[in-house]
Amino acid sequence: LASNLDLSAIEHEMAETIAMQRTYVHYDARGFGMGTRGENLENAQAGIVADVRSFRDGTPSAADVERVVNIARGAALMRRMTRISLAYEAGIEVMREEQPGDERRFVDSLRAVRAEDVKRVSSAYLDPDRHPLWKVELSEGRIDPTFAAAVGATLAKIHAVSAADATLARQFSTDHIFIPIRLDPYLAATAVKHPDCAARFNTLIAQTLANKNALVHGDVSPKNILIGPQGPVFLDAECAWWGDPAFDLAFCLNHLLLKCVWRPQWSAGYLESFDALAASYLESVNWESRDAIEARAAGLLPGLNLARIDGKSPVEYITEDADKEKVRRIARRFLLDPVASLSVIRVDWAKEMDT
Repeated sequence: LASNLDLSAIEHEMAETIAMQRTYVHYDARGFGMGTRGENLENAQAGIVADVRSFRDGTPSAADVERVVNIARGAALMRRMTRISLAYEAGIEVMREEQPGDERRFVDSLRAVRAEDVKRVSSAYLDPDRHPLWKVELSEGRIDPTFAAAVGATLAKIHAVSAADATLARQFSTDHIFIPIRLDPYLAATAVKHPDCAARFNTLIAQTLANKNALVHGDVSPKNILIGPQGPVFLDAECAWWGDPAFDLAFCLNHLLLKCVWRPQWSAGYLESFDALAASYLESVNWESRDAIEARAAGLLPGLNLARIDGKSPVEYITEDADKEKVRRIARRFLLDPVASLSVIRVDWAKEMDT
């Protein structure tokens, strides 16, 4: 690839980059390195929150916005200053199935950012006092099945809208991300620990990869959902993927079941939330058969149950051996004898909680 790249393009980008670097010295940039210590994380969070609030309460100058845009564009262009770098970027585009020049078009689009754009975005800052984390609420026994229903309906809406947009299939063709951080550490790794269930895990992986018809968040967990005044706010879609929406449904329902083992005194509330979320989601499915997506979710659910105990990403809150064995017992039962109904799995969990 490098031998065919236009040298003039490299020279042009070098000149543009050098020109941009001149603006750096005029900008009092603040960095917030998180490191690994708790106080570093707290300082980073406080700094970011303070800056966002300052933008929200005031209006940044056009000069400040221009300087930040130049820094962002300059950093991107620095990566493309040699034939080797350009060849690397071209290879990345091929691997991600992007159109040639997608990144350059994004970099160029930054030129359109104005001070009023920054003001508009910062005004949407979600104040933690008004947007509690769903995980915290669930862990402390503040369980609202109505909110769980809203999570299901919102998730289904995301899937429905995306299923109707064919352009997203190309933009989120991210097997190279989703497989190594979701399917491999969760399903494939757990299959190694449970060889008698390996065939079933392989079937689930193949099934998930074969049903690509919507934009999948990939990490629909209570830790990534805020309880907002106007409904759920989904965060951290780092492994967003054009794939099987049943994965998102099963992934979220899995956490509600596992919390029954962690906080058994509130298991009735978690199970009621399970029912509410599943029902509201399935009621909103309009891009494929409801029975079909429920069957795939019901198939994935016990696999994810077991994965969060014996996979490479176990939940941090189930630590007692007896609790782990309980999850293994239920999950293995449905892996070896699959069902197509989420309610059947839920009923079995309820029975286990009563024993």
